[in-house]
Amino acid sequence: MRREKPRCYALPINATLGIIVMHIHILGVCGTFMGGLAQIAKQLGHKVTGSDANVYPPMSDQLIAAGIELIEGFDPKQLDSKPDLVVIGNAMSRGNPCVERILNEGIPYASGPQWLGENLLRDKWVLSVAGTHGKTTTSSMLAWVLEFVGFKPGFLIGGVPENFGVSARVGESDFFVIEADEYDSAFFDKRSKFVHYHSNTLLINNIEFDHADIFKDLDAIKTQFHHAVRTVPSNGMVISPQGDENSIDVLSKGCWSETNTVSADNSVFNKHADWQASLINPDGSAFDVLFQGKTVGRVDWPLLGMHNVSNALGVFAAARNIGILPEVTADALGGFASVKRRLEVKGQVKGVTVYDDFAHHPTAIRLTLEGVRSRVGEQPVIAVLEPRSNTMKMGVHNELLEKSVRSADRSYWYQSNTLEFDLHNWLGSRPHNAVVVDLDDLVKQVCAAAKPGTHIVCMSNGSFGGVHQRLLDQLSLDQEGNG
Repeated sequence: MRREKPRCYALPINATLGIIVMHIHILGVCGTFMGGLAQIAKQLGHKVTGSDANVYPPMSDQLIAAGIELIEGFDPKQLDSKPDLVVIGNAMSRGNPCVERILNEGIPYASGPQWLGENLLRDKWVLSVAGTHGKTTTSSMLAWVLEFVGFKPGFLIGGVPENFGVSARVGESDFFVIEADEYDSAFFDKRSKFVHYHSNTLLINNIEFDHADIFKDLDAIKTQFHHAVRTVPSNGMVISPQGDENSIDVLSKGCWSETNTVSADNSVFNKHADWQASLINPDGSAFDVLFQGKTVGRVDWPLLGMHNVSNALGVFAAARNIGILPEVTADALGGFASVKRRLEVKGQVKGVTVYDDFAHHPTAIRLTLEGVRSRVGEQPVIAVLEPRSNTMKMGVHNELLEKSVRSADRSYWYQSNTLEFDLHNWLGSRPHNAVVVDLDDLVKQVCAAAKPGTHIVCMSNGSFGGVHQRLLDQLSLDQEGNG
């Protein structure tokens, strides 16, 4: 006999949205995904509280502004309020005091992706942006295109799009744009997050090996991507890069939806891609868009680099899949203002420009620096790096790291105490322009090496000890001293 899901008549109902109002407590609430989910739950009318090991900005500022109560640490007494549901972030593990109390007392719990998929996305046309690189920027582009045409989409993005000023919202339409991460869902659900989203339009930017802390090899990652492809309905679309062998391999395992391919590389191998670009400016700041060989729009925007041109082509394909004409998408991208921490200019002192870039993988580092080089020509470029992602800290990408900075004139590397290898030994046989220093010496040496016209690109997926402002402050002091 089928077991019916019990109904709880004691909980109030949000008449506007037709949902049962709950007290939802979120463990790991200051992560980009979980923080966005908290804001969405609040907008749906739920009472939302949350905790994290360190309650820190900028996410804490967004959550407080949304009226979400934050708790520092994981003292199990925070569950004395008896929440109706605890949403557990994937940074939580067995042994966490709150997790143990939840399991021992039978408190209802779910992963973030599961909750989102079941409580919001099931009634939406979901546009998912997946891939190893470019997810945040591309999903921000796509959300902005939908906003530009008046769709007022919902979105959840792992960064803060400058066009919106927030990382997540419910939206007012049937469309929802989500940054679809391949990382696992929770300690009790090792499927990738994006499996829960049941995408209607799935945009795959690229596939490389990453997240070595949870995936044993590239094949394990490709298996998860194919799980996502399997969930796309036959009236949906899968968009992928023409020349990416790993994406080709994933789709060769079976695809039951319409497909589109994109390529910003006009080589013979990629000339048959559905969507192509013809550069007007070599740095990618202006280009024509071709669909099946015909020019359908021109993009003139503030972004640079071939990786962003490729990201944009995917957005064209996804937008067309829901009825947005390419020329409209081109107009929208002309007003796209990028994302915080994606080659964000933090300041300029005496002709030296300091950038902040959220770098988590050698390919992303390489593409960003190539984009900078194409924009600035022969002007000096200094890369300042903190290998901080779990995979880079393990030393998995060391050989790729060396190649990733070749577009820079100099590179300075921060040896943190979390690295599982010695940067000094690793760089021993590397070119003389690669230097390993502690944070204080890094600031001094970089500022000493910088001259007017230099571009300093700071790259880390963490706060990097506030190095951006420290560099600007030191440059200002040096200027005063010279004055």
